[in-house]
Parts: sequence; structure tokens; C-alpha cells
Amino acid sequence: MIIEPLALTPDHDLPGPLLTELTALYASNHEFYALSGDFPDPQDIRPEQVAAALADDLTNPDVDVLLARSAGQLTAVAITLAHHPDPTDPDPWIGLLLVAAEEHGKGYGRQLATHIEDRFRETGRDAVRLAALDNNPAALAFWTTIGYETIGHRKDRQLGRPCAVLRKILR
Repeated sequence: MIIEPLALTPDHDLPGPLLTELTALYASNHEFYALSGDFPDPQDIRPEQVAAALADDLTNPDVDVLLARSAGQLTAVAITLAHHPDPTDPDPWIGLLLVAAEEHGKGYGRQLATHIEDRFRETGRDAVRLAALDNNPAALAFWTTIGYETIGHRKDRQLGRPCAVLRKILR
């Protein structure tokens, strides 16, 4: 698997072919988006909706969007945040880790999570956090299986959804 940062066009736009790939990846996860409510119709996710969902992330200098490819195909995307908006939170965050639905269970999510952890470790960070929706037991199972521990519960900052906050010590 090859992991690289998302590269924008010189006009700071998502390249059209990449937006098509990202839309297909997001749309393949309609079950997740039915739980999250991020898109009005999780059965009909459109390129302009994906572009809008990524727009704020792409303008934030603390955010990295990572693309994972296998055999040339986009298999996963991750969004990380080097500094949480809450100044009392010392840890970087994984905001999204999304694997193409047809690729679930093949280890891509684990590989991408390990890559993210290694990147944060290399920059001297000693832990990483994320929030998983309380109504998404599959996500909670994935993250706890790879070493994350639930440290609290709160509503997410964007839509007020109940979430578990998980943290992993990076040693």
C-alpha cells in the first residue's frame, strides 16, 4: 500500500479524477454515512458534497489528508489534525479513517492507522486521539482492537453526536 498526502491543483482545488475516486470511496460507505448523518442521502453521495466536506480541512494548515492506494486504486483516506481546537488537549487527532467498503477486512485500515501513528511519533507526539460515534460498534471494535482505549464520552464538535473519545499512547 502506498500512502501519500493529498495534492491540490495550482488553484487549490481537488483534481477532478481524484474527486471522482474520493466520491466513490465515500459512497461505498453508505452504512457509515447513514449512522453519521454527514450527507443528506447516504445512498447518493455526490462529488460536490465530498468537495464541500473536505473544503474546511484542506484550508487548515494543521490538517493532513492522506490517500492510501493499493494496485493503483484508492483504498482509503485519512484526515488528521496536528492540534485540536481545544488548547487544553495536547494530542493530535485522527478525524477520519475511511476504507473503501469492498476492501474492509483486508488490513488497509490497520496499515493506515499505523502509518499515522508513526508520523505522529516521528514528530515527537506521545499519544493520538479520535472520536468514534457511539452508534458505530464496528468502529469502536476496530479502534480498540488496535490498541486505542476509551477515555471518555462527549458530543462531537460538528453535529453534537454522542461519541466515545479514544486515545492511544505512542511508545
